[in-house]
Amino acid sequence: MPYLNEVLPATSESAELKALRVENNKLRRINAALIERVESSSSQRTESYAAFQHSVELAEQVRERTHALNETMAELQASNRLLIDARAHAERAHHHLTDAIESVSDAFVLFDRHERIVLFNSRFAAFWKGTRAGVKAGTSLAEIKRLAVSTGLVTEVDAAADGHVLYQLRGMRWVQVSERLTSEGGLVIMYTDITDLKQSETARREKALAQKTRLLQRTVDSLSQGVAVVNEEGALEVWNGRFLELAGLAPIEAHRPFAEVMEDSELELLAPSRQGFSSAAQLTCEQRLSNGRVLEVRTHPMPSGGYVNTYTDITERDLYAKALLESERWVRLITDHVPALIAYVGEDLTYQFTNKVYEEWYGWRRGETQSKSLRRVHSPEQFSRLQPYIERAFQGESVTFEFAEHNAQDQERYLLRSYVPNLDAQGRVIGIFVLIRDITDRRRTAEALHEAYQHLEQRVLDRTQELTQLNSQLRQEISESAQAEARLREAKREAEQANMSKTKFLAAVSHDLLQPLNAARLFTGALLEHEVPAASVQLIRQVSHSLGDVENLLGTLVDISKLDAGVIKPDIAAFKLSELLDNLANEYRQIAAVEGLDMRFVGCDAVIRSDAQLLARILRNFLSNAIRYTQSGRLLLGCRRQAHGLRIEVWDTGMGIPSDKLLEVFQEFKRVNPNANTKDRGLGLGLAIVDKIARMLGHRIRVRSWEGRGSVFSVDVPFGRLLAQPEHVTALPAGLDYRLRGARVWVLDNDASICAAMRTLLEGWGCQVVTALSEEDLASQVDNFHAAADLLIADYHLDNDVNGVDVVATINARRGHALPVLLITANYSNELKLQVRQLGHVLMHKPVKPLKLKAAISHLLSTQRDQ
Repeated sequence: MPYLNEVLPATSESAELKALRVENNKLRRINAALIERVESSSSQRTESYAAFQHSVELAEQVRERTHALNETMAELQASNRLLIDARAHAERAHHHLTDAIESVSDAFVLFDRHERIVLFNSRFAAFWKGTRAGVKAGTSLAEIKRLAVSTGLVTEVDAAADGHVLYQLRGMRWVQVSERLTSEGGLVIMYTDITDLKQSETARREKALAQKTRLLQRTVDSLSQGVAVVNEEGALEVWNGRFLELAGLAPIEAHRPFAEVMEDSELELLAPSRQGFSSAAQLTCEQRLSNGRVLEVRTHPMPSGGYVNTYTDITERDLYAKALLESERWVRLITDHVPALIAYVGEDLTYQFTNKVYEEWYGWRRGETQSKSLRRVHSPEQFSRLQPYIERAFQGESVTFEFAEHNAQDQERYLLRSYVPNLDAQGRVIGIFVLIRDITDRRRTAEALHEAYQHLEQRVLDRTQELTQLNSQLRQEISESAQAEARLREAKREAEQANMSKTKFLAAVSHDLLQPLNAARLFTGALLEHEVPAASVQLIRQVSHSLGDVENLLGTLVDISKLDAGVIKPDIAAFKLSELLDNLANEYRQIAAVEGLDMRFVGCDAVIRSDAQLLARILRNFLSNAIRYTQSGRLLLGCRRQAHGLRIEVWDTGMGIPSDKLLEVFQEFKRVNPNANTKDRGLGLGLAIVDKIARMLGHRIRVRSWEGRGSVFSVDVPFGRLLAQPEHVTALPAGLDYRLRGARVWVLDNDASICAAMRTLLEGWGCQVVTALSEEDLASQVDNFHAAADLLIADYHLDNDVNGVDVVATINARRGHALPVLLITANYSNELKLQVRQLGHVLMHKPVKPLKLKAAISHLLSTQRDQ
């Protein structure tokens, strides 16, 4: 082939042959010289034999040398034959190499150590056709690169991900260059044609880009927000159907100016370039439409130009905010009518909440407390007296003390102050609740009693001294002492009656106190089960926690008052303990799981004699305290049989109680280790209520604890005997939602806020809800009570002295099949409990907790469907 160059190196066999020939000529000259010496010798006869002998030796040496020369010649001939064979093999190997290079599908070039061409195949030569470039053996690599650029053979150079170099040739052809060094310092370069692969990759990229574009459009279409993407020229590039729906626009064409599109909408145009939107924090606004819908519009500038507008329907969030404001109004209404000074102070000692009585005491205008601090309200002397108690409260201790202070009319009054710490989820005190009661009258009565006692003692001494002088005066003094004692008893009786009146007042107004709080709890429970923006979740949880604190505060105060006033009477009866424990275990197993605790339960079918609801209250306090003071580990609810009854026990693996404080835990407003990082905040009244209920029922409460290892609280109840075997009550299952989906529920309550809260909460669980404020209102909505329904929820206290029991009886009397009934009330009387039990209804007390409400509804629906 004319373009292939061949280089054959000299072999070692020719050099060896030349050396043997030189040595052979040398031996011949030596042999000739010896013969000539023998023939020309003129020695005497005596030396003839020696010469002959010497010639014989020389002849032997010549013969040996000749034999060696012949062997060497034979070897030289054999070497020549091997050399010829090797030359033939080399020629065949060269031809094979040439054929192999030609058979390679890629362009092949071999360079020597000086980077000059030694060999190349026809595919490499084909690259240079039509370029007039003289590429041949001996051309350097640098010259080839220069010619490739100058002739226009290479139009683009690119680097692949694997380190190879890619060249784009004329005619949209692509080659990949692979280089490798040889053992002698040369270089082998392979040029692989990847045009088809490059075109395939380009097509695949275009297909992937189109697929990503479709996925992006589908993603945008699936968003619940309206989205509009505007390019740097102000034209609308991408949008979804939600944007058209919220903006009230018909289908539009792409690439239309966004300002022109928004002219057909009720919404205002929002863009980063508009005046008044100079910072990212300002690129958000709310727009209210004529149909009542409220939209939150945000614009997000893009780094490459243009911007993205999002449109979020916040109508429900706006309604929720209004509902929260209404709930706050109800809470303020409640606290404004409580005959005590109530306030909340933050970490910076600034007032964050005060009720009307508090503001009237100091003569403040409504809302003026937001800028006031405890340091400014009180004089330096008064604040220095309060400061130790404030510091103790911020250390987590509930403190109560008496303090004399002047009111806005400059009257000195005696105040009983209580500082209750408010702890966050990490156990850190973030504020304190302030509860102040005017005890001036009680203090003055006590002082009068003390003064009367002192005066009586002095007068008795005086009369005793005068006894020796005048017996008649002694009788008169005794009469005056009797009158003073009578006045003392009367004053004491009046003080006890005043205290009892306050207690009965709190017990009597429990319904009015808990009614708005019940609505607020239902609303927040519904909010937590809906999908709301992430920024609102923390706010809702804080409101829920605050309502829970108010509920605990009012609930425990009302319970203590009712127990002290004797409003709550035990309803002692025999019942199966499993009816109580199974439901408690299912309820608190879910609560413990949320807190990361393992709750174990050992059931018991024994029959006991007690008040089921009051006993449940005791066990709920035990379980709640066990969860509150257990950071990790497990709980156990079970029973032990005793000689005359059962001992119901609640075990935990919590922080434990010091042995010297076991009796203090049952005292009011007493919390052991208040600085502990517990999961919940308490006021120290739960176990005090347990102690009062146990005394009322005649049950014995026991507590054992091991500090750092856990505690066990137990209550001893006597055995009982059932007169008739009751129907078996199935324990509530752990999963409740599936039974509520599609359930038709009627809600009857004379409070519109509770109706709205019930509707929001139940519809969030998948129920179909009808709410009414009266019997007539419900009849007009449900075809005079003949419409299909699964459950009736009714309040006991309705308007015009109508009670829920009578209304439920009227409704079920007009239907072919009676509806299961759930009555909700703040009335704790035994008569009502007995009446509801005889009618077969379920009774719940306010404020209603969403989890207990869901469990009760699920139980009633399952009973209805089983029938």
